[in-house]
Amino acid sequence: MEKFQTITAVAAPLEVANCDTDRIIPARFLKARRSEGYGKNLFRDVRYDRDGNPLPDFPLNKPAYKDAKILVADVNFACGSSREAAVYALHDAGFRAVIAPSYGDIFFNNCFKNGVLPIVLPADQVAAIRTALAEQPGSTLTVDLENQTVTRGNDVWSFEVDPQRKECLLEGLDDINLTLQHRDAMGSFEQQYQADRPWMGSPA
Repeated sequence: MEKFQTITAVAAPLEVANCDTDRIIPARFLKARRSEGYGKNLFRDVRYDRDGNPLPDFPLNKPAYKDAKILVADVNFACGSSREAAVYALHDAGFRAVIAPSYGDIFFNNCFKNGVLPIVLPADQVAAIRTALAEQPGSTLTVDLENQTVTRGNDVWSFEVDPQRKECLLEGLDDINLTLQHRDAMGSFEQQYQADRPWMGSPA
């Protein structure tokens, strides 16, 4: 998993409350292999018309946001189903952080497992950031995970993050990599366990 440290990038505002995971990526696209990438179908049904043409009013279709890596969303973002593909779609489309007042619980947890940082800020602060971004399309935010801050110009907002999850993102560790860090300790335990219980070993 790619390390997450400090990101300065274009941020896109998405003012849609209760944006559910089916809107983020419709269920019919979930059969794709992970290696195929899910980014092309991010927000598919609200981003494109039936012929596949981009809808000009959807924020991510505007040229100013084509390189966005930070999404500034609204309350209860990614609620609904448990589909991890919602995070895949955001990640594969280039997003490394989402800022919102609240999230669907499963989506929030899946973000950390896939290298996307979900930041929680008070609703009035998030609304102010969205307004500022809409007034200056293409402007950037800086997300500093080490210092747990979001910066725009002279404005700085602090956010909370679980210490272990923070460490995993900083080091680029998913759950498997995190477990493998303790491989030597697990091997030592297994050897000692077998030594204390030789009758449980495999027959010669």
